[in-house]
Amino acid sequence: MSPSSFAARRRGVASVALVASVVLIGVLLVAWKRNANASAARAAAGFPEPVELVTLATAAPAQHRNTTTAIGTVLALESITLRNELAGTVRSVALTPGAIVEPGAVLVALDVSVERAELAAQQAEAQLAQTTLERLERLRQHQATSQEEVDQARAQRDIAQARIARIEATIAKKTIRAPFRARVGITDVHPGQFLNEGVVLTTLQGVAEAVHVDFAVSQEVAAGLRVGSTVEVRTAEDAAPLVAKVVAIDSRVDPATRNATVRARLHGGRTPLSPGASVRVEVPVGGLVNALALPVSALRKGPGGDHVWVVASDSAGQRRAHARLVQAGPVLGDTVLILDGLEAGEQVAASGSFKLRESVRVEAQPTPTASAAGTK
Repeated sequence: MSPSSFAARRRGVASVALVASVVLIGVLLVAWKRNANASAARAAAGFPEPVELVTLATAAPAQHRNTTTAIGTVLALESITLRNELAGTVRSVALTPGAIVEPGAVLVALDVSVERAELAAQQAEAQLAQTTLERLERLRQHQATSQEEVDQARAQRDIAQARIARIEATIAKKTIRAPFRARVGITDVHPGQFLNEGVVLTTLQGVAEAVHVDFAVSQEVAAGLRVGSTVEVRTAEDAAPLVAKVVAIDSRVDPATRNATVRARLHGGRTPLSPGASVRVEVPVGGLVNALALPVSALRKGPGGDHVWVVASDSAGQRRAHARLVQAGPVLGDTVLILDGLEAGEQVAASGSFKLRESVRVEAQPTPTASAAGTK
């Protein structure tokens, strides 16, 4: 045998030995892994299946209507800017900012001494004209005077009475009274001050159990509202909503914003709302939508979307959790509305749902309310 053939045979023997060693090691590793798995299975069989404790909630039917939010302005049912119609000197003022005045109360009285003097003179003239008319009417009955003189006397009497009415109207206009029950605004009017015609004296905001709330919504939303429709008014972020009824919808849409102004009337608020205050108005949009109500803690977020853990019994009667995709709606306080993906009456995991995995066994624990009630 040549040296080269001998060397080739040695290399072949070495390769076969190497392959055989690798195969043997692989067989040994597979046998070891199977033995380890069998040992782990035997060990696991000796331990109970893990159980997660959760609180359960039942999907309850609920109806919901979508809403849009608008910023509203509070307005008094009656509100005016008080001005003087005639010029004159202020004789007395009864304007206390913030005070409530009753209808007919004198707020500002201008000096009417000249008018009262003219009134007295005119009343005397009217009395003389009435006496003259009566005398001529008696003479006319005896044909001692003409009908023309009687008619002229009656006209003089009527003219005198008309002048009295004019002077009395002037005196009344110089006595400015409250037209309705109202709260007085800030004023800067003082006795002795001369006022020209049309000077702003103060503002009067009507005091009543109800107020108006004006707000603007898009023309599409306004088209779905009717007189008598209800909206919810919130005076603060954490305040409970107050129900108001729509009393008027503007017939004109603003061409710049394409919004329509809506007026609602709010009755019996817990605290009086000052005219001009800003409030948040939740306006219904569309019809009622059927949904299911669940605690917010039952809804989970994931890469695949919103889901809940539905708890159902398996063939052995064990409760197990299964993930299910749902379409979530709005959140109302501690409740979330489920629009699709769940059936009424199904049970889902509420608190503790964050630690669940597919098909894990679960046990229901009492809610804190029920637990506290049981200890009493």
